Amino acid sequence: MKTHTISLLALAGAMAAANPAHAQQAPAQQPTAAQFVEQAEAAYNGKTIEASQADWVYNTYITVDSEAVTSRAAAELNKLNVQNATKAATYAGQPGLSYDVNRKLNRMRTLIVQPAPTRPGAAEELASLGARLQGIYGRGKGMLNGEPINGSDIEAAMGENRNPAELAEMWTSWHDNVGKPMKADYAKMVELQNAGAKELGYADAGALWRSNYDMKPEEFAALTERLWQEVKPLYDQLHCYTRTKLNEKYGDAVQKPTGPIRADLLGNMWAQEWGNIYDIVAPPGTGDLGYDIGELLVAKDYDPVKMVKAGENFYSSLGFKPLPQTFWERSQITKPADREVVCHASAWNIDNVDDLRIKMCTKVNSDDFVTIHHELGHNYYQRAYNIQPAYYQDGANDGFHEAIGDTMALSITPQYLVQIGLLDKSKVPGADKDMGLLLRQAMDKVAFLPFGLMIDRWRWNVFSGEVQPADYQRAWDEMRLKYQGIVPPTERPADAFDPGAKYHIPAVTPYTRYFLARLLQFQFYEAACKQAGWKGPLHRCSFYGDKKVGEKMNAMLEMGASKPWPDALQAFTGSREMSGKPMLRYFAPLQTWLEKQNQGKTCGW
Repeated sequence: MKTHTISLLALAGAMAAANPAHAQQAPAQQPTAAQFVEQAEAAYNGKTIEASQADWVYNTYITVDSEAVTSRAAAELNKLNVQNATKAATYAGQPGLSYDVNRKLNRMRTLIVQPAPTRPGAAEELASLGARLQGIYGRGKGMLNGEPINGSDIEAAMGENRNPAELAEMWTSWHDNVGKPMKADYAKMVELQNAGAKELGYADAGALWRSNYDMKPEEFAALTERLWQEVKPLYDQLHCYTRTKLNEKYGDAVQKPTGPIRADLLGNMWAQEWGNIYDIVAPPGTGDLGYDIGELLVAKDYDPVKMVKAGENFYSSLGFKPLPQTFWERSQITKPADREVVCHASAWNIDNVDDLRIKMCTKVNSDDFVTIHHELGHNYYQRAYNIQPAYYQDGANDGFHEAIGDTMALSITPQYLVQIGLLDKSKVPGADKDMGLLLRQAMDKVAFLPFGLMIDRWRWNVFSGEVQPADYQRAWDEMRLKYQGIVPPTERPADAFDPGAKYHIPAVTPYTRYFLARLLQFQFYEAACKQAGWKGPLHRCSFYGDKKVGEKMNAMLEMGASKPWPDALQAFTGSREMSGKPMLRYFAPLQTWLEKQNQGKTCGW
């Protein structure tokens, strides 16, 4: 039964309409800033739940109808956010505002990733474009030996295949079939986002994104560049060594001994992580790590659900509460056989309380075992800060959110594998295997750094107008070469749109968070190992089972976005500065070894 409630404001409006003279004498009173924030926060919480429910259905059941439903919900949330952000600007800077009121007014403006213009129909148009682009990605197919292959399977095949012609076919077909159809819609979406950002007082949508880090946009850009320059020498050495090994494997006709690396040879569709080709680069004699996590999982009869249970067990060992039963009932852990879904792994809190879920198309392999630990980090963070009001239910910054699970994944060491019964103690690799262990880690962790930086660097230039639609592909190729030192396996035409072949572009997910997370995770990990009293080499540390670490970490997680991120960083690590130095300390033995291996080589590109 539906009930109707007449609000005091509606009643006042009705009385004013009945008595115009009285209405002129008693105009509606403007709510105070605190009252506005309270009302806006309640509305925002309700709309985020509705949007999450609609988006979950769409991501796990892609149809024309689910696309329409999520598009409408996204449009409603966007309109509310823009309305609140516009109103918040009128209160900002008023004297006497409390800390929380002032911070929430600022967050109303900076939390909007896709600001729609306020003109009628703009929010709906923006939401429709976004849903359509995600649909193209979710339904996307590449080709292998002339046969269609879906996104999840092509990712796995790119990691296992060592045939250069087939790798080039998969890489090129995926980028052509998925990216190119998005280009016109993406350009429209950029126009709308920029128009919305300007109405909120920002130069463009990129400036809005960079304002979400408790500092000015130009300061944040400078911070990320400084961090990159700090760790770039390590990447340069890894690039040089990897290129040499690929040249030895494939010959000059496929991979030249100098210059950039061919993108499709690196074991990943986007060349963002290179760990899948460890067999090609492994140090002679000592490169065999003595175990493969994927093989261990298969040998112990792990299925996808058991893998997720193992991930949950890690967090439970630190003192975190087990996941709710609804997590197991409602998550998408494996790919359904009867429908199209978005396989890209993600973590959800549908009701902003404890309706936690993950969405994956899990395969029994090492990559997905690590990914599970990562995604659950989001879930435990979401549950920790559910005690905060809606505008604080977020990470201290978005890099924090990504770094928590990655910190746990760093603890997937041989000791941890022994502790959970995956690896026999007698098969733990000795110190002579350390260089192999570090190189295997670096092929993912270090190799990712420039990719994590360039995605948003490219988008910032698109948003600012420095890169126009006609130059999307050229600018992408140039930036990929500048930061990663890689080139595509085939000539890319001017009308291509390779950025769209990466999920986070059509999904409009800011990406610098992942660059920050790669550095923050080593800060968190080093701090956790010190708290646990670890005395051995840092890369062999596991803090599995240390409830003191869990208690201190949870204290940081519970803060959510209620304080500036330096406060949260200090709460767990004791430092207020993001730094690449903990990563460099972790990989210091490897960097020395790489420099020796690269002696006499022409490094760089």
